[in-house]
Amino acid sequence: MLNFYSTLSSEVYSLDKPIGHSFGDVEYYTERLSKSKGPILEPAVGTGRILIPLLEKGFQVDGFDLSEEMLAICRRNLEERNLSATLFKGEMESYQSNKKYGAVIIPTGSFLLLHEREKSIKALTNFYDHLEEGGRLIVDLFLPSDLHVGHVSTRTWEKFNGDVITLETKTIEVDRINQYFISLNRYELWQKGRLELTELEQFCLRWYGVEEFILLLKEIGFTSVVLSSDYEYGKFPEKDTQSITYEAIKGGE
Repeated sequence: MLNFYSTLSSEVYSLDKPIGHSFGDVEYYTERLSKSKGPILEPAVGTGRILIPLLEKGFQVDGFDLSEEMLAICRRNLEERNLSATLFKGEMESYQSNKKYGAVIIPTGSFLLLHEREKSIKALTNFYDHLEEGGRLIVDLFLPSDLHVGHVSTRTWEKFNGDVITLETKTIEVDRINQYFISLNRYELWQKGRLELTELEQFCLRWYGVEEFILLLKEIGFTSVVLSSDYEYGKFPEKDTQSITYEAIKGGE
């Protein structure tokens, strides 16, 4: 059975990217949101790696995720720090809320998990509809590398109790016309040399051309699109290895 951010996958995310770990994005989002008015929404909130530092800085942040396992870890992380936030299960393209937000943020490329173009457009439109007038969408994207069918990579994590989780990732489909690729992830939990649990996950990611995504945002109604690369505000990307952050406004112009 194929899962998506199930038990082992969510645990690996927590081990690999613990609360307090930053790629430069925690500082970037803290600075960019410093003048925001109104609450903030983080779709694909995951374990709370971005949400929790923002809460600790005094921001009001809600979050949602498709994975119950990720939400459970996020709630535990909040409880350990005596923090609270509104969390709920939802999909980027279909969640509904009566609340309007001053900003919607999607760090670390999570938006690319919507590999079907129709769903990604619905999600962007949904974000637009849930923003206050003048509210901002801030979203990180990246361009993939090593895109060829059959490419295999492996990684290993050791837990605090000595158990080991291994991950084998194999690229099984690359669609360059429709701009997505699919990998099959195999997670294994080992206890004292014995295999105790295996999870299979089909992992799909989409990519966008730099100008393509700008045009897409503008078609939906966003204005004043500013790009940043590697979390340096206003610096247009020069290399395909850089992270690319788009910031756009609802209304204006």
